[in-house]
Amino acid sequence: MGGVMSYFRGLFGQREMRILILGLDGCGKTTILYRLQVGEIVTTIPTIGFNVEQVTYKNLKFQVWDLGGQTSIRPYWRCYYSNTDAIIYVVDSADKDRIGISKQELVSMLEEEELKNAVLVVLANKQDIPGCLSPTDVYRALGLDALRNREFQIFKASALKGEGLDEAMEFLAEKLKSATK
Repeated sequence: MGGVMSYFRGLFGQREMRILILGLDGCGKTTILYRLQVGEIVTTIPTIGFNVEQVTYKNLKFQVWDLGGQTSIRPYWRCYYSNTDAIIYVVDSADKDRIGISKQELVSMLEEEELKNAVLVVLANKQDIPGCLSPTDVYRALGLDALRNREFQIFKASALKGEGLDEAMEFLAEKLKSATK
């Protein structure tokens, strides 16, 4: 069956992978999206609703959905879960007061049936801010050690400096490439 699928993929091209960028408001999701797409910092405003862009990385095409993270918008995230290949969950490492809320949102999202096969990348963003939580602290605070049966990785990141994004995309590209074979 795999041979038939790869034959058709060869005829019609590889399908676009669907990635959601999620996280609390102000954590850097939109900055990351445009850093991935255009390779530079773009001035952003709080996202009301969503941004969607096509990002190409190593000959893979990704349709990347950046969903607003305000409290009033988060319940609508589930409307976007179907057919999602990967989740980039962004955490503001400098926002120690809301790390518990970030954990609640992540745990609730990962319980959704539609996301059970989605690869998870956690970006411990804003590592350039003095006194921020380390990636190890973010890992513990989010309870990632309790995750079972899910491909995931956490990365130290700074959206403003572009640090950690290539490593995260490399991980996603490898995991998603092997999932389509």
